[in-house]
Amino acid sequence: MINSIKRISAGDVATGKVWLVGAGPGDAEQLTLKAYRILQGADVWLVDDLISDDILALAPTHARIVPVGKRGGCPSTAQSFILRLMARYARTGLQVARVKGGDPFIFGRGGEELAWLAEQGIAAEAIGGMTAGLAAASALGLPLTHRAIARGVVFVTAHTADGAAPDWRALAQSGLTLVCYMGMSRNEQLQQDMLQAGFAGDLPVAVVERVTCRNERSLFTTLRAMSADISAAGLGSPALLIVGQAVAHRVQARAQAEGAGQGMPDMTAVQAACM
Repeated sequence: MINSIKRISAGDVATGKVWLVGAGPGDAEQLTLKAYRILQGADVWLVDDLISDDILALAPTHARIVPVGKRGGCPSTAQSFILRLMARYARTGLQVARVKGGDPFIFGRGGEELAWLAEQGIAAEAIGGMTAGLAAASALGLPLTHRAIARGVVFVTAHTADGAAPDWRALAQSGLTLVCYMGMSRNEQLQQDMLQAGFAGDLPVAVVERVTCRNERSLFTTLRAMSADISAAGLGSPALLIVGQAVAHRVQARAQAEGAGQGMPDMTAVQAACM
């Protein structure tokens, strides 16, 4: 089926173009067919730090791979430099794939980059990808929404440009499932802020490191014990925090299916490999 996917159009090739490609959480099988097609036709890949080796292995032999990593707390490529690279390559008529983990428009600066490229008169298009929050739910077998206990889900980030925090008090009152990106480096402060805002200490939490990748790890805990259990398990970035009653629903369903007759398991890290 892959062999029959149409390639980049002749018009795009003639003018040069930037593609903001969502590469998903890491598992190459979770690439969309459109993302795969664009990546196969691109002349240059500008790749984030979080792009897995499995994705990089799909690069065609003619493509130039340029690392432009950005990760909180680590040396990063300046955003202004990334923008200039995209423009320079596109203006020479090349097909440029800005390869991003997850989805370009969910904490991926896709909106900023697309707007900047439009201002420069450079053709650009975004290709959606599987965001890590959705992939984590599937990988762990837990629903983010549930008619009985979770009537919505919110994606938030704990790492912002201006240092501002989400409105934790409003989120605590909402009863929605909370998926928190980029919160591992300050998980202790995050836990304290959420408890002070009114989140229940016994609220179930799932922590997922490198979701869908070969070295994926996860643990299940409560908000009150979250920080201590993350430290004890040795989990780190990149990882997601999923907070809400839906997490307990998954654990209870699994326990019943296995005939364990137990509630939430002890806080042990669980490893899983990509299929």
